[in-house]
Amino acid sequence: MEHPNTETYSDFLKTLQLKATPRRIAVLDILSAENAYCGPDEIWSKLKRKFKRIGLPTVYRILEELSDKGVISKIIHPSRQLFYYYCGNAAHHHHFICVACRKVEDINFCVKGEIEREVARNLKGRVLSHILQVNGLCAPCSKRRASQ
Repeated sequence: MEHPNTETYSDFLKTLQLKATPRRIAVLDILSAENAYCGPDEIWSKLKRKFKRIGLPTVYRILEELSDKGVISKIIHPSRQLFYYYCGNAAHHHHFICVACRKVEDINFCVKGEIEREVARNLKGRVLSHILQVNGLCAPCSKRRASQ
């Protein structure tokens, strides 16, 4: 994934009607530099090096704002802990999460239509949204585990 620059973030945030603050841009910069998910504490620790006064609640607020706008993805760890990931893929897709190394990869496959039909037919309901996250071991981690 190409690493966007500050100007790109500013323009992007403005299109989402979010003010392009230095802290929001810094959060995006931290997340886009990773190919793995990060926790709020990790992000806060990195932000404290740049901003003398930034509290953890501010980090959580920024992460929630960016997540609500679809800029970053929430990753729910099997332990139920919440992490965040910057995904540059704007097309509808889902993620495969390696529970060993934290790597996140795109899954360009969706069964939304099948789920909608199932819900309509058997539950007489209507799907408004969905989230699919697949947890497992990536190829290198799977090989490492098999050789142990």
